[in-house]
Amino acid sequence: MNVLFIASTAVVVADPPQSRRLFIDTLGLPLEGEDDGYYSSGSIPGSKHFGMWPLSQAAEACFGTPAWPADRMVPQASIEFEFEDADADAVAAAGGELERAGFDLLHPARTEPWGQTVTRLLTDDGLIVGISYAPSLHGEESA
Repeated sequence: MNVLFIASTAVVVADPPQSRRLFIDTLGLPLEGEDDGYYSSGSIPGSKHFGMWPLSQAAEACFGTPAWPADRMVPQASIEFEFEDADADAVAAAGGELERAGFDLLHPARTEPWGQTVTRLLTDDGLIVGISYAPSLHGEESA
């Protein structure tokens, strides 16, 4: 696996209004909101993307339901590593490599509506780790 850079970091928040108080109101981060409750910025120095990811959205992204499964550790954060390979199929191959190394994927590689292909796993420490390929981060238009 050839990781090119960290594409995204996000705190997974159970209480978005309280988290907005900390990250936006108190720390003054330039996070912009979306209608679905996700706040993020690509303009914080040292970070390509920092976000506040509501737990319900993380559950939807990983399991297709807004409720996080009771039998899984609740995640605290998410980090996504961007692949160097100029091919989204490399994400699926990386998922297979992770599984052969003994890691359970939360979901296989899939392409999100914004063009990013990603597969994710959950560590024993409660960190969602994504392996991704986003054409927009490589100067390409998404399909």
